[in-house]
Amino acid sequence: MTALRLRKREERRVRAGHCWVFSNEIDILQTPLKGLEPGSAVTLESVNGKFLAHAYVNPHSLICARVTSREAREPFNATVLRTRLRTALDLREHRYAEPFYRLVYSEGDFLPGLIVDRYAGVLVVQITTAGMERYRDDIVDALQSLTGASAVYLRNDSPMRDLEQLPGYRQWALGDPVDVLSIRENKLQFQVPAELGQKTGWFYDHRESRAALSAWVRGRRVLDVYTYLGGFALNAAAAGARQVVGIDASRSATDAARDNARLNGVQDRVEFHCDDAVEAMRSLFAAGERFDVVVLDPPAFIKRRKDREAGLRHYALNNRLAMRLLTPGGILFSASCSQTLSHEDLLKLMQQNTPRGVQGMQVLAPLQQGPDHPVNGAMPETLYLTGTIARLI
Repeated sequence: MTALRLRKREERRVRAGHCWVFSNEIDILQTPLKGLEPGSAVTLESVNGKFLAHAYVNPHSLICARVTSREAREPFNATVLRTRLRTALDLREHRYAEPFYRLVYSEGDFLPGLIVDRYAGVLVVQITTAGMERYRDDIVDALQSLTGASAVYLRNDSPMRDLEQLPGYRQWALGDPVDVLSIRENKLQFQVPAELGQKTGWFYDHRESRAALSAWVRGRRVLDVYTYLGGFALNAAAAGARQVVGIDASRSATDAARDNARLNGVQDRVEFHCDDAVEAMRSLFAAGERFDVVVLDPPAFIKRRKDREAGLRHYALNNRLAMRLLTPGGILFSASCSQTLSHEDLLKLMQQNTPRGVQGMQVLAPLQQGPDHPVNGAMPETLYLTGTIARLI
């Protein structure tokens, strides 16, 4: 197996449990990256040649190696893969009564480059790295064996594959194609059109946040910005909200959200509008519309570090517009899925953009990704979702 030797003092993160090695951390004079086949197995060594970990490599990516095993006698293979999938499944089966969850969360489950969402007997798989792509058939076989899945959909069209120089594709690897993915969440039912769904279909990471909404909405008027398929909106309606308005720029999404409202029998208290979020919030404010609760769950405005300043401006604008729409004492659920935006960053941004005339902002509770998106203790990068429940008075 090819060895990659790290430069002096560059092994500290790997020793501490981090799973990534960057190309500028490799001593390419002693162990060149050039010529290595993307996805091939390597061993990582310290500057003095001592074993650090097994990994797979991609010389075309800034993250040139991802750790797969820390046991010298246990290189990553189909057997190790199956064991880790079993471990991931054990966590979810212990935590959730029904088979609707993120089954595998990449480095959070020590399976870098692999994401799996479960919709009962249908699994949606996303492979983002060349190293994990080599195990595609083993992944499908192991998942079917462990879960009894009747269908496995490979949703391998993530932009992350471009960084690995991998082609994008969608393919049903097992079973007959399914047009609609069905889930149950917080006693509600949702249908996700398989081809419409963003990423792997449903955003399981906000399940606990949507459940938390029920404590704040009874008898109140609620606005759900960036509603997608109506997740927050329908949870609010089911918890007794007087009226709910959902906004999304995708007509396909709002059409599907209306179908979900009818499916749950709350269509008389929920309305969905296809509109740009920022323009919709401006129009609602100009029309004198106000809400007791506003949910603000935008897409990631900061996808790369170089996008940070522009992204901060987008978050600031969205939060400023959302807070203007609140009635006195109103509640704001504000979230971010940009990994580089910390919880403290978001709170500071919200505080700086409170409307004039407001006495202050009360922070009531934090929001974070659910336990089916476990955070790797050595990798802060695996904690990407943050948010807060706040009250303006």
